[in-house]
Amino acid sequence: MYLKRIILKDFKNIRSADVSFSPKINCICGDNGEGKTNLLDAVYYLSMTKSFLSSSDRYTYTFDTDEAVLHGTYIDDGTTDDIAMSVRSDGGKTVRRNGKAYKRISEHIGHIPVVMTSPSDSSLIHGAGEERRRFLNMMISQMDQEYLKSVVAYNRLLKQRNALLRQEGADDLLIDTVSGRMYAFSEYIHERRSRAAAMLEERAVSFYTRLSGGKETVSIRYRSDLNEVAGTQELFTASLRKDRIMGYTTCGVQRDDLEFLMDGYPVRKCSSQGQQKSFLVAMKMAQYSVMTEVRNRRPILLFDDLFDKLDASRVSSLIRMVLQEDFGQIFITDTDAARLAGIVGGITDQGKFFNVCRGQVR
Repeated sequence: MYLKRIILKDFKNIRSADVSFSPKINCICGDNGEGKTNLLDAVYYLSMTKSFLSSSDRYTYTFDTDEAVLHGTYIDDGTTDDIAMSVRSDGGKTVRRNGKAYKRISEHIGHIPVVMTSPSDSSLIHGAGEERRRFLNMMISQMDQEYLKSVVAYNRLLKQRNALLRQEGADDLLIDTVSGRMYAFSEYIHERRSRAAAMLEERAVSFYTRLSGGKETVSIRYRSDLNEVAGTQELFTASLRKDRIMGYTTCGVQRDDLEFLMDGYPVRKCSSQGQQKSFLVAMKMAQYSVMTEVRNRRPILLFDDLFDKLDASRVSSLIRMVLQEDFGQIFITDTDAARLAGIVGGITDQGKFFNVCRGQVR
């Protein structure tokens, strides 16, 4: 599957755009703040129904307007697939596939798999565990609709359990009832995350070695309260007294995390900015590989500001790798058109180049 054409109206700083893309590699250039990342974010939005850059839709539509419209035409094994979205200032959002609206927007997640890497990925290393759980959730949800449903259901029940724990004298039976409904969702989430983390590590090691020339060794560990117990019931039973004192659920999959190591030491403490960037790119390539294997479909690959903290030789190696191994459709943004053209042009003649200036795409 690849994105053949995108039409945008009042999406962020892009007032209007109608762009046809190459099925192979698309290079989007422009100065900072001109809108090249917004164009990339629109591609991501058509897959994930939300922005990569913000958790809120309030910044989706152009200033002084009340609606943003996105339309993408995809080619999937020779057939055409049309995705249309509108995001309104009143909080309304609609997603249509081939003219038919989804009953639940979440049903669209995974239909058009996408992997994006950008400078904001640094939060995966330096941010709180919530950032790494979000990464896992976005990855696994594109491969498994049941996982997404389980996360939504678990979080809803977790909110109920926490509310009960804050109530003085709340009935133990009521707390046990809510807890019991959480067990199956918790076990499913844990099993899927554990499997995904193992697959990620295996591939990230390989990609990082190729990017760095084998100078360092990386690893990824999945940390979960459930790793050391028989199940969620045992975990919740043992922590109930503490939970009552604290007024919230102190253990469970909502505390899961990923630990990133380089030569056995934490990446965030003992690696350079270039090493961290290489690690993040390797992890996103690993994500791409896992999703391709599980779904038997190549995701659309988005590289925002690829040269940020990566030298030209590593960027060249990365682009050569993804092109030679047939990664499917690729989008790359850069502020230096000549630099990007020199690298891409030296590897393939299948590239298409765009310039973005003040929200205008040429």
